[in-house]
Amino acid sequence: MKQTSSAKMVRLRERRSAALATPSDLDARAAREVGGAMNRILADVFALYLKTKNFHWHMTGPHFRDYHLLLDEQADQIFAMTDPIAERVRKVGAATLKSIGQIGKMQRILDNDADYVEPSDMLAELREDNAALTASMREAHEICEKHRDIATASLIEVWIDETERRTWFLFETLARPDSGGR
Repeated sequence: MKQTSSAKMVRLRERRSAALATPSDLDARAAREVGGAMNRILADVFALYLKTKNFHWHMTGPHFRDYHLLLDEQADQIFAMTDPIAERVRKVGAATLKSIGQIGKMQRILDNDADYVEPSDMLAELREDNAALTASMREAHEICEKHRDIATASLIEVWIDETERRTWFLFETLARPDSGGR
């Protein structure tokens, strides 16, 4: 017996709105809060990745090669975070980002669409963005601790260390020799 198209649509809508049945010992509230915090981190990571690549592609000047390579290395490291973050969101029983539109709505790292940015301004902006990402990850870590989500908290700790390293490299790259490194 053939199903009517309206019956198929009803079942499709039901499946789309059904709660995830991911096995997790986190309750629904914890999954929602941890998943929400990590999705905001994921949106910021995608925004920072694209900004880092944008600056990598548009780098100019006498330090072009060094800065170009530095930003390419940092972009690779940032992008490497995306899949583990999204998979962690799913493991706790939450839905992850599904589109660029969602990223745009959730990101806290601001885009830079300027036609030209001075290399030192690029590095300074990325330094500040990485520092902001560290702060956001610390907030997400607190949410994980509140819900005893040790696995997500552990991953965040590694990402904080990596992000602090990127911040440090960008800071030191911008240091003036005559200012004692500051």
